[in-house]
Amino acid sequence: MMAENILLIILMIPLYGSIIWSYFCPEESLLFGKRWMYKEEPEFSNAVIRYTKFTSMIGMIGLPIIVIGFIFDILILKFTLVVFISVVVIGALIIFTDDKDS
Repeated sequence: MMAENILLIILMIPLYGSIIWSYFCPEESLLFGKRWMYKEEPEFSNAVIRYTKFTSMIGMIGLPIIVIGFIFDILILKFTLVVFISVVVIGALIIFTDDKDS
């Protein structure tokens, strides 16, 4: 059981690093693996950049909560997943209904 937890944490490090990179460089992360499709540098709307940063922040906050919840089997962390999902839905609604880009 301990070896599985250590392996889980080790495998989560690159995923967490890519989430941090996606938060700080949203344009680059959106073009990762797709740059060959464009002749010129594409321009992303502010809504797409905000959405990318929002999902990255959700991943940075949610991933440790989920991993710790599975490793230590803490009941309150399982409840926070329900609260976390509601925060994600509310945040997504705010991003998609914001009229700053218009």
